[in-house]
Amino acid sequence: MVGAEGEWEGWMAAAQAGDAAAYDRLLRAALPLLRAVARRRIINAAEAEDAVQDALLTIHRLRHSYEPARPIRPWLVAICERRAIDRLRRQSRRGGRESPIEDWHETLATPGANQGEERVASAELRAAVAELSEAQRTALGLAKLEGLSLAEASARSGMSVGALKVATHRAVKALRRRLGAED
Repeated sequence: MVGAEGEWEGWMAAAQAGDAAAYDRLLRAALPLLRAVARRRIINAAEAEDAVQDALLTIHRLRHSYEPARPIRPWLVAICERRAIDRLRRQSRRGGRESPIEDWHETLATPGANQGEERVASAELRAAVAELSEAQRTALGLAKLEGLSLAEASARSGMSVGALKVATHRAVKALRRRLGAED
């Protein structure tokens, strides 16, 4: 492996001088090392592979900062370790805020079984929309339901773009509050 590392340093020095073939050889040779580092840290194979890809991108961005007189393997390992740790941190943060979609199931899977709930929700939504001001109903209808751009909705409603934004925001906030979707 020591010979391979000396070869790796030579390839990196050549890559820094603009030799694309040497850079390609280096990355292909280093890939098994990077995968081993990532898999040592991350259990999920797909996440580990994503960490390897992140590491390759970082190596590419930082290749100019590598000092040819120093061994390359610790430099590559450190970059890959950091990218793996970043992935684990991201997973941890996401895990506290997200629920897997597989955990949510229909009450009854047969077609039409949940229609009663939908009718109640639909009636509740209609009642909540009816309580909005005229400007809020107009803004919500044009900007959100019809999907018009702000300029188009402004031209159709006669409201300014700013007034449309405010009315839409307030309408959505009022609906969330009324329907219990806001904490």
